Amino acid sequence: MSYDGIPSLVETTGGHGETTLVVDAARIVEACTYLRDELGFNFLSDLTPTDYLGWGSRGVSGYIGTAAGRDMHGPGTQGLARVPDPKPKRFAVNYHALRLADDPARVRVQAWLDDGEEIDSVVPIWPTADWFEREAWDMFGIVFRGHPNLVRILMEDDWEGHPLRKDYPIGGEPVRFSGAE
Repeated sequence: MSYDGIPSLVETTGGHGETTLVVDAARIVEACTYLRDELGFNFLSDLTPTDYLGWGSRGVSGYIGTAAGRDMHGPGTQGLARVPDPKPKRFAVNYHALRLADDPARVRVQAWLDDGEEIDSVVPIWPTADWFEREAWDMFGIVFRGHPNLVRILMEDDWEGHPLRKDYPIGGEPVRFSGAE
């Protein structure tokens, strides 16, 4: 299938049996509308953000090993044996779309954002994006401009921060119990 007509298409890659279309985040609505209306991708099965903070820099891969952790890029540490290629921005927002027709297909649409950048909501295109975008905001702090109800969906309303960001403090949080301590 040819994806050449997609507005704002930056790059097309393939791997693991899936095609990835990297698009300009500023035109995500145009790209997704084209996929739905022109190519028949009528179902959004998932939306998954990824935080690449520190990607490609040297660091530790976990708490197993020495007190200082271990070099995640050193051979034999269950990490990568080489420094990975840099990413264009900190966050990737991945839209997994399906064409449910006689010739089914799936595609991943990927947009890149820096911390603090917003992206337009695709709820008007695929209504299933409603809770996916709320979860991405709640867990990662990614703002979906124009979302009809961008409020927390998993964390308590008064929760501070976004727990799946790589710069979120780990540990030391008191556990909240109802009733007696």
